[in-house]
Amino acid sequence: MTPADDDKTPAEGAKRTGLGRGLAALFGEESDDYATLDKVRSGKTVPIEQVHPNKRQPRQVFNQEALDALAASIAANGILQPVLVRRHPERANEFELVAGERRWRAAQIAKLHEIPVVIRELSDDQALELALVENVQRQDLSPIEEAEGYFRLIEEFKHTQDALAKTIGKSRSHIANTMRLLNLPDPVQDMIVEGKLSAGHGRALISAKDPLALAKTIVARGLNVRQVEKLVQEEREPEEGKVARAPKAAAPARAKDPDTLALERDLTALLGLKVTIDFEGKGGSLTIHYQTLEQLDDVLHRLNQVPAPANG
Repeated sequence: MTPADDDKTPAEGAKRTGLGRGLAALFGEESDDYATLDKVRSGKTVPIEQVHPNKRQPRQVFNQEALDALAASIAANGILQPVLVRRHPERANEFELVAGERRWRAAQIAKLHEIPVVIRELSDDQALELALVENVQRQDLSPIEEAEGYFRLIEEFKHTQDALAKTIGKSRSHIANTMRLLNLPDPVQDMIVEGKLSAGHGRALISAKDPLALAKTIVARGLNVRQVEKLVQEEREPEEGKVARAPKAAAPARAKDPDTLALERDLTALLGLKVTIDFEGKGGSLTIHYQTLEQLDDVLHRLNQVPAPANG
């Protein structure tokens, strides 16, 4: 018996012994009920082979070079942030990933035998929703995967754009503009996922007459976003001229001067939507053409952010 033990009363010794047994049972050291243990202890380290990917994982593309770089970091420093898992719905005492599949994949490349996990009790829908929210906040996600994540969160889980923007720390206009990319043909979306086109290219292609043909031209010629916007605008101008000349009985339309046409092009490039300016005597009208309410909302948001010019 140590001197410290000599100072304890019999009652204190009994209390300490009983408390010790209680903690041991609480943390599962005297119990084989691992499911009960997980409810009490939310984080632990488990064999990596007991963790399985989620079949409903919204992310499908994993960059191998990025995974190799992460694996090298994990091999040197370990996994600094645990992955989020839930109890596997079909395999006893095993787990299903909710968030952190890149870390799990990289850990396998680094040949780790165990991986730190945080365990949560989640339904199928809750697991998918958390995975979507985690994914859309990643920097290395492709714009199309990001757009699909926003769309699913809004359509399947009834998030509003405002609430979603606050949750993930993005602007509402960013979410609306990113979701517009889903209006592109599938082959063009694939080119964005593969990194052949940027999100800016994609937004410029939305109003093109033949997005796929122009997308192939962009890749072949290495065009930047500004050049693509100019090509799309030039596609529209011949049609606008035909409309102005069509009704022979009507008074001839006033030709637009180069400054007006340049202003139309600048406003179209700024807003990402077709803009036309028409004269009516001393005044005139400015028309913004939109296809969805999200596009209109985005224009209003942008206009509200622009300060009025100072007089004089």
